Amino acid sequence: MKLDILAFGVHPDDVELGCSGTIMAAIAEGKKVGVVDLTQGELGTRGTAETRKKEAADAAKIMGISIRENLTMADGFFTNDETHLRKVITVIRKYQPEIILCNAPEDRHPDHGRSAKLVADAAFLSGLRKIETQFEGNNQEKWRPSYVFHYIQDRFIQPSFVIDISAYMSKKIEAVLAYSTQFYVSEVQLNEPQTYISSPQFLETVKARAMMLGKRIGVEYAEGFISEKVLGIRSFDAIVQNVT
Repeated sequence: MKLDILAFGVHPDDVELGCSGTIMAAIAEGKKVGVVDLTQGELGTRGTAETRKKEAADAAKIMGISIRENLTMADGFFTNDETHLRKVITVIRKYQPEIILCNAPEDRHPDHGRSAKLVADAAFLSGLRKIETQFEGNNQEKWRPSYVFHYIQDRFIQPSFVIDISAYMSKKIEAVLAYSTQFYVSEVQLNEPQTYISSPQFLETVKARAMMLGKRIGVEYAEGFISEKVLGIRSFDAIVQNVT
């Protein structure tokens, strides 16, 4: 299956927090979108790899994505080496996305920045024909996505551009809350320790970030992305022309 957009998250729930509004907006436009989680989030304080797997499947249904895979890299201990690069190259060549979305290049969790570099490097190397990979016993063709965009996570990074997700903000929060072991769902909580992300205040910061970015382009909610490449537009009609 060829995808228009392939979103990577190092942990299940990264994509939901960082770019699920953009994903749902793209799907509404008829684009095919998939998600690849690098790890099972097995080092998370709350829940288990098994519960995260079910939660990821539930979130996938809410977002309406075409596929979701997990590369089962070691949470906290994966590295940017040939073995891990080849895993990412293989999945990029499998789905041949035009655009890749991936973790923030620098963030509170060290896995985020390490994942961002791993995926960006793999996206480039995937376009080299002398790097040979196989899928289901067949040699893969080289493939290099046109763009790699990094979504903003816990620490604020000045975005290169922002996308209006006003129509999808409530669904974004619904997708995040599919991870009931990780986030605050109700007063009745699991018998688990409280964490940085498990308080109701954390979800308010997710909404506040989206409101702040939305305000900058004159809409209610938005998600921000970082691009190392200069972006081009064919027409001024592509710009959100709101007075701010």
